[in-house]
Amino acid sequence: MAIKINRLKVFFNPDPKRVIIRFFMPGGEERAKKIIKRVIAMPKGVASQVLNQTLRDFSNRHRNITRILLNHYKKVTFLFSELGIDSSSISKEIKLLIGAYFTHEYSIESAAFFNPSMVEDPDQSHLEEGQKRVIVSFRATGEGHVSSIVFRGAILDKSNQLEFGSVSKLVDIAETIQLHEYKKTDFILKLKDMKFDDKEVVEKILGNLNETFLFRELIHNINQFENNHEITVENNKVLHAIKFIANAQYQISFSLDTAISERVIFPVTDAESNGLEDARFVKFTEDNGDVKYYATYTAYNGFVIMPQLIETTDFYTFTVMPIYGKQAQNKGMAMFPRKINGQYAMLSRQDGENNFIMYSDQVNNWDNDPILLQEPRYPWEFVQLGNSGSPIETSKGWLVITHGVGAMRRYVLGAILLDLNNPSIVLAQLDNPLLIANEKEREGYVPNVVYSCGSIINDDSIIIPYAMSDTSSGFAYVSLQEVFDNMVYSNRRKKGTPLHDAKRILLVDDDKTNLAMVSQMLVGDGYLVDEVTDGVQALVAIGKSTYDLILSDIEMPNFNGYQLLEFIKSESIKIPVVFLSSHNSEADEIKGLQLGAAEYLPKPVQKDLLRLRLKNIFR
Repeated sequence: MAIKINRLKVFFNPDPKRVIIRFFMPGGEERAKKIIKRVIAMPKGVASQVLNQTLRDFSNRHRNITRILLNHYKKVTFLFSELGIDSSSISKEIKLLIGAYFTHEYSIESAAFFNPSMVEDPDQSHLEEGQKRVIVSFRATGEGHVSSIVFRGAILDKSNQLEFGSVSKLVDIAETIQLHEYKKTDFILKLKDMKFDDKEVVEKILGNLNETFLFRELIHNINQFENNHEITVENNKVLHAIKFIANAQYQISFSLDTAISERVIFPVTDAESNGLEDARFVKFTEDNGDVKYYATYTAYNGFVIMPQLIETTDFYTFTVMPIYGKQAQNKGMAMFPRKINGQYAMLSRQDGENNFIMYSDQVNNWDNDPILLQEPRYPWEFVQLGNSGSPIETSKGWLVITHGVGAMRRYVLGAILLDLNNPSIVLAQLDNPLLIANEKEREGYVPNVVYSCGSIINDDSIIIPYAMSDTSSGFAYVSLQEVFDNMVYSNRRKKGTPLHDAKRILLVDDDKTNLAMVSQMLVGDGYLVDEVTDGVQALVAIGKSTYDLILSDIEMPNFNGYQLLEFIKSESIKIPVVFLSSHNSEADEIKGLQLGAAEYLPKPVQKDLLRLRLKNIFR
């Protein structure tokens, strides 16, 4: 039964009018000197005219543009001494004009507006009954494919309709505050994770620092090392890595008079100079009831990716820090919204192909070995799997919206259900995609892709924000109960064994009493069991799933056991088949073995004999 997808008539497309101001260095220092000299040499009247025209054209597009121009002016004053210019003699008007020549606009979302994530707004005041205020984050991409994180605010009603607030014309870049303290053990661990653990260089720079040290102390030691040593290519790589890690930790804040749509988290460090990718926001509740918001994202500098963590309580001030640990080495990390058995839990994808889960005592240090959670099982996910946001807590378990990649690199959304107390156990999963791009959604920068970074529950529905072909974004909702009803539940869901540790067996028998009895034996011994009642259903199951063994009756309607085995052999399907039969003649047994059966077991099946035969086969 197909799940009904209710697509909303709300879309977000790239908007080139959304611009920020960035520092602009046109060429090298020599060219910059020429520009400064030309501006200073301008007649006063001409300079006033050019500045006034610039402010008329741009002041209504940016907050406090004069403050920004003065900051950009300060960035080039280091060239004044070489030019013989006394900065104290320069008028404010000329300072602003110099700043303008070293400034340019950047359209943050001109190319794409995608990979959304939705959370409840910290402020739920002044709402009508049934309403919920939400914040949606997006990955906005502009010129050069540089990505940033932007936000929109909306009211979600009891009918699952979204009403977004008006979007301001202005966009505000936060004030950047460099954090001043670092932990030496974390710092050294991250260097090892990045394979930059040259002991001589690390010891000379970090050796005499305290366990907790300041940013300025680190820079002082780096400068000393560079001044006192001849820097080799390898030394330079380590130095670059140290600076890379130091610059990856910072705090930003926005003015309280900015609307949510005006705030943009734009790359501010070398570690993320080429973009902040795919933020997965989650509302996290501490054991004591305190609430904060975390987001995992991927920082990219054109060469190296680094998983990062954002923390905020109000969406005005954000603390950004690296995620440490040998297991924090790939994209697609998503935090659980609370601790599990006293530990932080995270979904991950270390190998780029399968879904994993890992646990840690620290929110930004993930060193424990991950547990394999889910491997590609259905055709629409054969290429790779991944999460599409943080798990959602329900009464039946942790609901995880996933994404799978199939033929023609088509991305679709799926879902799995994890045990509440031990989420390394997969209770159930959808055997068909939850959401596939329709004809309108499949065209874009990367065709045939739907992707999400975080959904929420609204009463009895799942609200799914999703990207369309890495270009724009839309929204849909589905019935939570309908998703549960369409899931394929593992018979091991109460036994406590992770999915990846168990062999999967297809049990084929038209005798439902025998089917239930043998299934119970297998489940009790730790196997995962799928049940069908004839050979035709078995063929369908084989086409959908991967099995380690088939246990099949011989005499069945539609397609008997012998025909099933002949088909498997003709298609070169490498699954061993064990026959079960109440006809215990020597001729039947010989016929089955001649066709290629791995074993032949008489009915009624003896548990000890079944256990022994299967153990030998899997050995």
